[in-house]
Amino acid sequence: MSNPAISTKEEKPEEQKENQSSWKDFVYNPRTGEFMGRTASSWALIFLFYLVFYGFLAGMFSLTMWVMLQTLDEYTPKYRDRVSNPGLVIRPRLMDIVFNRTDPLKYGKYVQNLETFLKQYNDMDQEKNELCLAGQFFEQDDQAEKKVCQFKRSLLRQCSGLSDTNFGYAEGQPCVLVKMNRIIGLKPEGDPYINCTAKREAALQMQYFPSEGRFDKMYFPYYGKKAHEKYVQPLVAVKLLLTKEDYNTEINVECKVEGTNLRNNDDRDKFLGRVTFKVKVIE
Repeated sequence: MSNPAISTKEEKPEEQKENQSSWKDFVYNPRTGEFMGRTASSWALIFLFYLVFYGFLAGMFSLTMWVMLQTLDEYTPKYRDRVSNPGLVIRPRLMDIVFNRTDPLKYGKYVQNLETFLKQYNDMDQEKNELCLAGQFFEQDDQAEKKVCQFKRSLLRQCSGLSDTNFGYAEGQPCVLVKMNRIIGLKPEGDPYINCTAKREAALQMQYFPSEGRFDKMYFPYYGKKAHEKYVQPLVAVKLLLTKEDYNTEINVECKVEGTNLRNNDDRDKFLGRVTFKVKVIE
């Protein structure tokens, strides 16, 4: 009698050979010429289908983008989600200005920040721009290339970095530059100016440059980065006239744009028409 167990063991190598042959035939069957279960013509038809399908999708996407771009203005955004009132920012680009007035290494970063920022306002560079009529909007709607009004850093006087290269930091009376964010088409009503106050009982003396801290109307409106390529924002320099009694004490200073219809009291946005920073001079 034959042993069933031995018979089963003898059949296993044959089954393995059949399985291996079946797997090889699936990858490539030399009898039918099929690769992965399909003939060359079948694979070609599948490739052609997906080529046409994805080509059609790409064409539809390109056409949609082209149609949308035809509705856009090259110089002015069609839809703007930014607020119509500008925020205020300061230079140096820090909300906490803390330094030892006797140590140049401590206030050097503030001086360098101001000097770097004011390079674009150098008098020689600004003389290439237009000498505009003060007190009037410089409207250029009918001109393709917009001109730029001069704003020379020498207008900032003691805070220009020309007569005092340390911007008052060495004497403990630092300068801070205030500017409005750019908003296309903004034409503020009234006579906008910057007013800064210290949040404490005793008043803090300050000097403003240009005179009275005003933003002249000739620097408005702004026409956008592409049309107004060389545009520079008007600045107001605030010199904090700190005394020895003010040293070693943190002082909160708030600057607002006043004298205009621009908002400066929105509780939801503390930078809308205003900016707050801290100053501490160590001696």
